[in-house]
Amino acid sequence: MDTPKPPQKSAHLLDDLESIRQLLGDDNLQPPLLTDTVVHEPVHEPVHDEQIPLLFDPINGQPEPKPAAKAETKGPDALLHLDRELRAAAQLIMQDVIDDFAPHIETEIKRRLDARMERLLSQYE
Repeated sequence: MDTPKPPQKSAHLLDDLESIRQLLGDDNLQPPLLTDTVVHEPVHEPVHDEQIPLLFDPINGQPEPKPAAKAETKGPDALLHLDRELRAAAQLIMQDVIDDFAPHIETEIKRRLDARMERLLSQYE
């Protein structure tokens, strides 16, 4: 089994990180938020006026996607068809999960069966 790491190593690493942070002078800095723009001016490269658009800004030149039609406006046949498609997709996903885990389950069952067989055989010897 794995033995837990001694706590003094993690404390030592935290002290090292803290000393690096103090050395860099980042005492009062907070990490940037996802909505903040980070300005980086390289020393040897010219500064570009263009900025990368934020995720929530629409990209110029591409129309915004049309909102999906509400399910209420569709007829019952369309809803039944959509329900069947969703159930079929869910069934395929579930089958993929089962296929992924089946070898692991089979190995564990064999291991437990072998252990049980050894215990039973040792009782009758």
